[in-house]
Amino acid sequence: MITGTINEILTLKGPQLWNVGPDATVFEAIQLMAEKNIGALPVMSGDKLLGVMSERDYTRKIAVKGRSSRDTKVQEIIASPVTVSPSQTVEECMRLMTEHRVRHLPVLEGGRVVGLVSIGDLVNWIIGAQSAAIHQLEGYISGHYPGAD
Repeated sequence: MITGTINEILTLKGPQLWNVGPDATVFEAIQLMAEKNIGALPVMSGDKLLGVMSERDYTRKIAVKGRSSRDTKVQEIIASPVTVSPSQTVEECMRLMTEHRVRHLPVLEGGRVVGLVSIGDLVNWIIGAQSAAIHQLEGYISGHYPGAD
């Protein structure tokens, strides 16, 4: 089994993390997501995480219900977030996403938001880890693996 931690994914992603305040309009949040080409934003009040605003929230809670994104505050459509720590495994996070039917997990360390991982981040990490494992096995089998002399 290929294992890895959320910290490994955050290291690959880099430190950039955008967020939005609870009083921002849904329209402002969607604009920021489009500008940054991301699917979700942590909703923060100072350093405190209140929830996550996603494109999915917009679709299901604004567009489908005929509400105005310009008149609706982000805080009106977010739910309590499911969070993880940097030490949790990719497998644990995939399980949490499936159980809670979410696609984004804020990463907290000492109560502070240090990142946000998406289902895409986890899948990309798994694909990369599997490719590396296959490459190592092929090298070992062909005798090109270090120490296989």
